[in-house]
Amino acid sequence: MAKHNPKHFKESCSFRTSIGGQALIEGILMRGPKKQAIVCRTKDGLVEKTEELHLLKEKYPIVGIPFLRGIFIFIDSMVKGMKALTYSASLMPEEEQGEPDKLDQWIEAHFSAEKAQKLIIGLAVVLGLALAVGLFVFLPALIVRLINWNKSFSMPLVNLLEGVLRVFILLGYMALVSRVKDIKRLFSYHGAEHKTIFCYEHGKELTVENVREERRFHPRCGTSFLLVVVLVSILVNLLFNFLVPLTNVFARIGCHILLIPIVVGISYEINRWCGGHDNWLSAVLSAPGKWLQHITTNEPDDSMIECAIRALQLVIPEEKGSDQWGS
Repeated sequence: MAKHNPKHFKESCSFRTSIGGQALIEGILMRGPKKQAIVCRTKDGLVEKTEELHLLKEKYPIVGIPFLRGIFIFIDSMVKGMKALTYSASLMPEEEQGEPDKLDQWIEAHFSAEKAQKLIIGLAVVLGLALAVGLFVFLPALIVRLINWNKSFSMPLVNLLEGVLRVFILLGYMALVSRVKDIKRLFSYHGAEHKTIFCYEHGKELTVENVREERRFHPRCGTSFLLVVVLVSILVNLLFNFLVPLTNVFARIGCHILLIPIVVGISYEINRWCGGHDNWLSAVLSAPGKWLQHITTNEPDDSMIECAIRALQLVIPEEKGSDQWGS
């Protein structure tokens, strides 16, 4: 694939869409204001699945309150994303799917198919959150405790070191998984998703040729949100420890866990604001997320772009402009 000079790309655009996506196993999930679509490539061609979206804030107004909405949207996105990943995995050839583990087999044997799927997905979400807490809360705190065995560090320095470790753990984890063959393809689909959304926002016709020319580093990337969460957690934990000094490592770990909803809520509002503005401050705030995308996105091939284009086409609303970011 031909290389392009980054200076030739136009990142800013007059229209910013609220449509977002997620890379799947040999496919793409696109979520619009009214519906979402999954398009996966199989040996028999493209498989499409669309469904209407029922937003939580329509039923529960509290979900739409700033700084609270980010928490609900994050959890909802995790659940929907896990369902989509499970569906894309089910489309793989049986010889590539592998045997379900013993826990999955037990759940499938004792519950109906629908309940079993909900339980397995719910368990996967809980385990994912537990892994995140273990990697980004427990591990940094315990490492710093070992380094500071004689307790000579000040508490602000302890919190700062833990925060820096979280950043390195995130970058190291992403760098390691990006070397896995299947993850490389997943990250290429991620690149296809970004490039296709950029093409749509620039008002170009959605063709493989036009999408191919776009950048893969998008300022409103969901994966970038993870890095924002880590950076915001450093500031929130520093402020909290200044107001409520805690020297016991387990007490601080507990407080860090309790502060996670606040961190997520603030991080979501930062991402939302950056997505709707194009100035020096939004550029500075979104820069770390774009740097992370050098790891989490790869250049896609044309077949991946075709998936992304079709998925996007299926969720573009009939009323032009009704998917405006922030509307």
